[in-house]
Amino acid sequence: MSTLVVVGAQWGDEGKGKVVDVLAAQAQVVARYAGGNNAGHTLVVGGKKIVTHLVPSGCTYPGTLCVLGAGMVIDIEVFREEVAALQAEGMLRGGELRVSLDAHVIFPYHRALDGLREDRANATGKIGTTRRGIGPAYEAKAGRRGVRVRDLLLNNVAQLRERLELNKAVVDAELARLGGSQHAVDVEHLVRAAAGWSEWLAPMVCDAGELIERALGEQQRVLIEGAQGALLDLDHGTYPYVTSSTTTAGGACAGLGIGPTRIDAVWGITKAYTTRVGAGPFPTCETGPLGQAMRDAGHEYGATTGRPRDCGWLDLPALRHAARINGLTGLCVTKLDVLAALPEVKVCVDYEDGLKPGVDGFDRARPVLRALPGWGDPARAAALAKARRLEDLPTVARAYLDMISEYTGVEISLVSVGAGREQTILVRDAY
Repeated sequence: MSTLVVVGAQWGDEGKGKVVDVLAAQAQVVARYAGGNNAGHTLVVGGKKIVTHLVPSGCTYPGTLCVLGAGMVIDIEVFREEVAALQAEGMLRGGELRVSLDAHVIFPYHRALDGLREDRANATGKIGTTRRGIGPAYEAKAGRRGVRVRDLLLNNVAQLRERLELNKAVVDAELARLGGSQHAVDVEHLVRAAAGWSEWLAPMVCDAGELIERALGEQQRVLIEGAQGALLDLDHGTYPYVTSSTTTAGGACAGLGIGPTRIDAVWGITKAYTTRVGAGPFPTCETGPLGQAMRDAGHEYGATTGRPRDCGWLDLPALRHAARINGLTGLCVTKLDVLAALPEVKVCVDYEDGLKPGVDGFDRARPVLRALPGWGDPARAAALAKARRLEDLPTVARAYLDMISEYTGVEISLVSVGAGREQTILVRDAY
């Protein structure tokens, strides 16, 4: 097996950064296929916390090629700052970054539109976006007026100016309507900015699909990472409270430019409980002390926005839905240690009204919860954090994992028992 796709199987924030970082030790190429800097990956390496928003999690390994695919939308200034910060920490100094010529660019007017729309939406219309311009950038892409990385290059100045003028004609009117005329598109300013971006980007640009195809032809191992989670997918998530891109494993092909026959396996990531940030349905949410206890124990605050995440019990029907739409061949369970503080845990095994994720009325779904014994005494908690094999886990924790696997029909491939890279149980080889 040469190609493994890793996706979030909940509403994002499942710990993809850590899992990809662990698996990247076995890969020569790590590629991301969708989203922008609305996603954040938190890595803990050698006790040091590293947060990335655009750069794939393989950045901690010297020589590992990190690829930003065509399906992404990239804020170039944010990207430059992130790369500079990582290089200051000793990473990405060997030319390991590659950026697809066909990735789309986020401009200041996209961010302005994003924030103004959210501010003007009524309570039922708010999506809870990160205000990073992701949605408007994808909207421009679908409207055939998006600006791609290739348009920034110096030999395309006339085309860039033409594209920006087209956006100005569409965007300025809406900015004025929303009270944001001060954010009107300044075409000449952006053309000048693009000249600097072009010079910086030029050594990195590539055809991502050709690069990955060549790597596979050389028998290299390719690790493909998604962004957000399956339940935020534009087509199959809890619409309209979703992101603006394809977050499922199928998006890896379109977002990188490779065929579906090139995907060998798909691993999904789920926390041992469930979290969600922003607006939208969350049937198993705990709003009282238990939810706060999970938030505190799991440090559940957004890596990108710092927003507190809502926390609740593991939603097995939603997880089974994610397993189906992604074709999962393996399941990674993260933050098993967070539940060690609780004497009893619960899981959702059904909904009282027979609803399914993504259908109308799912916001009214009432979970059928099953109570299970916890592993919350001090001895069990200590054993859990030190576990490096399934056999080292407390019996009740192993039974919890078995129940997840049985319900979803997917084998457990990896278990995380702490934030550190070493606090990982790799149940079976990724490659």
